Amino acid sequence: MTDDLRSAALDSKAWPYEEARKLLKRYPDGKLGGAPVLFETGYGPSGLPHIGTFNEVLRTTMVRNAFHALSDLPTRLIAFSDDMDGLRKVPENVPNGDMLRAHLGKPLTRIPDPFGKFDSFAAHNNAMLRDFLDRYGFDYEFASSTDYYTSGRFDDAIKGVLRHWQGVMDVMLPTLRAERRATYSPVLPVSPKSGIVLQVPVEVVDAETGMIAFEDEGERIVQSALGGSAKLQWKVDWAMRWVALGVDYEMAGKDLIDSVVQSSKIARVLGGRPPEGFNYEMFLDEKGEKISKSKGNGLSIEQWLTYGPEESLAFYIYREPKKAKQLHMGVIPRAVDDYWQFRGNYAGQAVKERLGNPVHHVHDGTPPDGALPVTFGLLLNLVGVMGEGATREQVWAYLANYVADATPAAYPELDRLIGHALAYHRDHIAPTLKRRAPEGVEVAALERLDAELAALPEEASAEDIQNIVYEIGKTGGFAELRDWFKALYETLLGSSQGPRMGSFIRLYGIANTRALIAAALGR
Repeated sequence: MTDDLRSAALDSKAWPYEEARKLLKRYPDGKLGGAPVLFETGYGPSGLPHIGTFNEVLRTTMVRNAFHALSDLPTRLIAFSDDMDGLRKVPENVPNGDMLRAHLGKPLTRIPDPFGKFDSFAAHNNAMLRDFLDRYGFDYEFASSTDYYTSGRFDDAIKGVLRHWQGVMDVMLPTLRAERRATYSPVLPVSPKSGIVLQVPVEVVDAETGMIAFEDEGERIVQSALGGSAKLQWKVDWAMRWVALGVDYEMAGKDLIDSVVQSSKIARVLGGRPPEGFNYEMFLDEKGEKISKSKGNGLSIEQWLTYGPEESLAFYIYREPKKAKQLHMGVIPRAVDDYWQFRGNYAGQAVKERLGNPVHHVHDGTPPDGALPVTFGLLLNLVGVMGEGATREQVWAYLANYVADATPAAYPELDRLIGHALAYHRDHIAPTLKRRAPEGVEVAALERLDAELAALPEEASAEDIQNIVYEIGKTGGFAELRDWFKALYETLLGSSQGPRMGSFIRLYGIANTRALIAAALGR
């Protein structure tokens, strides 16, 4: 770490550095005994992991990396799965719903996998999450709530909750409705009869031995709260975990602001210190509704990575974490092109500007060199006019006429993008394309464009072609220039939006573009 970079990081307004400075203030001389600063992310495996889940690990990792830029203190990151939670409702996007319904209320690790691949539903979803995290190369330690409870690692902390029972109740009861207050308990025993995580009043029999009492199917049961025979209500669980593990940083969604407040109070009751963190805005679906694991209305990580590269997803997640953003298929192309634009700017920026560039955080301060000769949007338009059955080799054939030494070996990242473009067009653009016939002044404008292109050599520059397109739009009788471009997109490409036409025509070829115009004019 250079002195210039560390100095700039201390003043940077990029949100990961602002967050990291909270930890620097928390531990100016390091943790007691040289212990690592502990970052945590929480995840509920009650449904298939989606990008909202992945987002926390990525953003937390960005803060961790920023902290490394500011300090030489050691750190750890724990990705904690709340897999001992009882299943409250059946997700809509998994098979064998009737089977799951028969296990409602049981810990997720004790419910069969509806996909038939793992020992439990939680094990399936945990494996999916870990696969995604490993694909990105995250440095993390996976932790299972079930493992921590059943192994006894939380036993001392649970005894602490029992000892401070009234203090915990004093925090929680004022936040609950009257009917909920009547049955609320910080501890949720696991029924020895049904295996369900019970939400019933609990009596502390002996805090030192962990014994509790409760009613189960009309019978008074006295059993231990330790060793996985019970778990804590989630706000109490969250606070207990912070204290038991010594968590120093954990972020959460804006919908959990009140929960963070309550859990922080409980952590103090238990004699601990709440972690640093901030609240991010939620991702929304295409309709502007909150993404839900049970509804399955968000994008999965696998879906994004089918249509865009890993770094484009990380780029999208980095930007404006306190602003609600829609997360659907339509945002992928823009995210890809924006990533490459910022990456292209990075090399020429001063240190201060680099620290505010999203790609600095996507690549932990070392973005790869290189630029793309074409945009992802342009690739999508090219594939669109090539039609059904377009191949990677055919796309490269067009690129060879547009860019010197355009080969997969020379541009491996472009080769990856071609694969994404072919998939995105096949699944999401082709079904929507609909070319219309030109109308009014559009007919004469297209005829004029055809004649102008006919007079150009095939190797004419994109800029020369663009100048011709602009001139026709300005003098062709259109009320506004954008009406001309809209007409070009709708009549030639079948879409309401499109590329810079000079670049597109240069890439697709003058002869091929003239064939498009002829087809639009019905020749």
